[in-house]
Amino acid sequence: MSIEQRIKEANGRLQANSYKLKIEKIGNKLILRGILPPKPNSGKYIYHQQRISIASANFEGVRLAEKKAKKISIQLDNKEFDWADYLDIESLVKPKTIGMWLEALEKDYFSRRAKNYKSETTWYKDYEIVFRNLDVDNKLTPEIIKQVILSTQPDSRTRKRYCLALGVLARFAGVEFDPSLYMGNYSPKRRKPRELPTDKQISECFLTIDNPKWRWVFGMLATYGLRNHEVFFLDLDDLRDGNKVLTVLDGKTGFRRVWPFHPEWIDQFDLTSVKMPQINLNRTNTAIGGTVSQHFRRNQQIPFKVYDLRHCWAIRTLEYGIDVSLAAQQMGHSLQVHSTLYHTWITSAVHQRAFDLALQKSDRPKPPQI
Repeated sequence: MSIEQRIKEANGRLQANSYKLKIEKIGNKLILRGILPPKPNSGKYIYHQQRISIASANFEGVRLAEKKAKKISIQLDNKEFDWADYLDIESLVKPKTIGMWLEALEKDYFSRRAKNYKSETTWYKDYEIVFRNLDVDNKLTPEIIKQVILSTQPDSRTRKRYCLALGVLARFAGVEFDPSLYMGNYSPKRRKPRELPTDKQISECFLTIDNPKWRWVFGMLATYGLRNHEVFFLDLDDLRDGNKVLTVLDGKTGFRRVWPFHPEWIDQFDLTSVKMPQINLNRTNTAIGGTVSQHFRRNQQIPFKVYDLRHCWAIRTLEYGIDVSLAAQQMGHSLQVHSTLYHTWITSAVHQRAFDLALQKSDRPKPPQI
């Protein structure tokens, strides 16, 4: 039986007997949630929904949490509940600063996942960039969280990221704040697709790149739709042996196999003759990918973003008639992310080419003759 099932059963018993608290699992901790009196020095004066950290998230912890929930419910009924029984006395006198909460959250984050370049990149992009907008010497309050969120553009990707990150911090610190009120309705579907380069433009740009090593990188990104950093984490021996199906050994989404679209580019771009530029790989994937983008932006001055090559590969698979779920796997995406993100790039020209190809198929449906 899973820990989640144990919690569900315990909550069922608590509800059936009209106890006032519910068990929740947040990270590796079990929390009791319910309507409780205001904490000392909180600045609040009425009962409101709050959380109490009770135990570690294991089977024994569930048993203890259920027992505590019953005890606290009885204390609430008898007007005997006292926060001093559940809070550190020093914290009542001197509340934790934002900086202390951030330090504790980061420690908790990496206690539940291996600390490596991949997880450090996720922490930096999803959390640290947002948390840099907080005054680490202040006390964490709902108003401070709200102010930071409202400093971003409504209905934007940034606003959504801030709400998600600060919501995690609020729950971790036990601050009552609902970020969903400010999330807005941002979706990748709402983005306006920019103009992507044509295959002819990609081929012409390839020929303008003087450095043979970076020309090879460009060709690999165009032919296989790789993320910028993934070009440095490939099975190169397999490629040198002429295997057109590429093996990605590591990167943002780990091991996967990728097929070339267009396969003719393997020979045209001479991709089996591996010419790898030497860069510092002892960094995060974001930093490695940034070096690739920076090189093509500054040194080659191609008329589009190098990451557009990945977008072009995704659209090209549709023109080849590749099932969207297979294309998503090759790109290292979930089907939902792939469909949501890349369908915004499909232009009327792409639809027309797909229509023309469908008409050329001999086995396509035909209308009845009149």
